[in-house]
Amino acid sequence: MQTRRAVLTLLFRSAVASPLVVSRASAKDADNVKLGIPRTISDAAFYACVHKGYFKQQNLNVSFVTFQAGSQMVAPLGSGQVDAATGGTSAGLYNAIARGIDIKIVADKSSNMPGYCYMPLMVRKDYVDSGRFKGLADLKGLRVAEAGKGGCPGSTLNEALKSAGLTYDDVSHIYNMPYPDMAAALQNRAVDAAIVTEPTVAIALANGAAVRYSSDEFYPRQNVSPLLYSGHFIKDRPDVARRFMIAYLQGVRFYRGACKDGRLAGPNAEEMIKILLKETKIKDPEIYRAVTPNGCDPDGHLTMPSLEKDFAFFKDRDLLTGSIKVSEVVDTSFVEEALKVVGTYMR
Repeated sequence: MQTRRAVLTLLFRSAVASPLVVSRASAKDADNVKLGIPRTISDAAFYACVHKGYFKQQNLNVSFVTFQAGSQMVAPLGSGQVDAATGGTSAGLYNAIARGIDIKIVADKSSNMPGYCYMPLMVRKDYVDSGRFKGLADLKGLRVAEAGKGGCPGSTLNEALKSAGLTYDDVSHIYNMPYPDMAAALQNRAVDAAIVTEPTVAIALANGAAVRYSSDEFYPRQNVSPLLYSGHFIKDRPDVARRFMIAYLQGVRFYRGACKDGRLAGPNAEEMIKILLKETKIKDPEIYRAVTPNGCDPDGHLTMPSLEKDFAFFKDRDLLTGSIKVSEVVDTSFVEEALKVVGTYMR
């Protein structure tokens, strides 16, 4: 860590003459970076980096590699086939790292922050209307959908149950249901509740299928999906990794400028929505105006208590096979160096 910090500091000092713009090299000389993402609304900051030119300013040619699930990106990230990626924290991620796959959690990317909970609990509307469901204690015995076993949504659900004096085993779990399928499953009563992400949440609400219970109320500031770096990216190209982080934080701040009052309603909102329409499968701007966008720390800071809480949940469920600690998986040095360039966000 000390050696890498020394290298990063030296590289930072060599760039201070023009902190946000690197040398004007030709496009063919730009450093290529492969970024694994699911291509959803929570990737908005990366899209902003492309369309606002933040990657280009750092002389980076970033290409997106699409993964449908976080588990799909672990092997390519560990082998260096992709340089960086995003994905929810999970037992599978920690187990892979424990087996020697070199991946680090380096920055916040998507969090359930106050007013910006994009991964809430959704409950069938007919249950709420009939009085069958009056509060979280009524989750007992219900069929609850999760994207996968051993992922951070399980920890989210666990916190909801704990807040009502229940346990994780007090509900029936429906695993491995893709988020886009959950709105239909709620509507046709195949499941009773689900931990869902946007824009599926907005679609379920528009269809009258479910009622939303914000998880930031029972699990505030959960780090749902962090930014991950490959060990090869960190060790072999630390300057490129540093410049990527500089651009990324600029993108996060542009995205932050699109958010207001729990909606994409800030000064940058219309431009951000146009970018999302170009980059995602959702082509209806009204859906983006209806979603609750994800929170993201504008300085890239992780919420360590959240990572520790989710890790403890995986451990309590006997889902972890190694003996690593969360602190061994986290590397904040790239955020720290990038903040020396972009400065602390003025809140």
